[in-house]
Amino acid sequence: MIIRILGEGQYDVADHALDRLNELDTTLEQTIEAGDEAAFGTALTQLLDGVRTVGVAHPADSLDESDLILPPADATIDEVRAMLNEDGLIPG
Repeated sequence: MIIRILGEGQYDVADHALDRLNELDTTLEQTIEAGDEAAFGTALTQLLDGVRTVGVAHPADSLDESDLILPPADATIDEVRAMLNEDGLIPG
């Protein structure tokens, strides 16, 4: 799976790593639902760091389409809320 972090690049992420990323995504969703700005920043950072940790940088010159798109690290709670779907940012 190819996951893009807006403003940063793409990462190849193995399917087995998605369970952990889904846990981080659930935490992020909960902070958004609660309107907790402080916890939101931490949760977003943890999700993006999770992708960076389990993923391998996709070649920058590749034109492959991303399977998932995540917000940039400096996104606001409202910007991320607008990107959410019924499964959060990471389906599963």
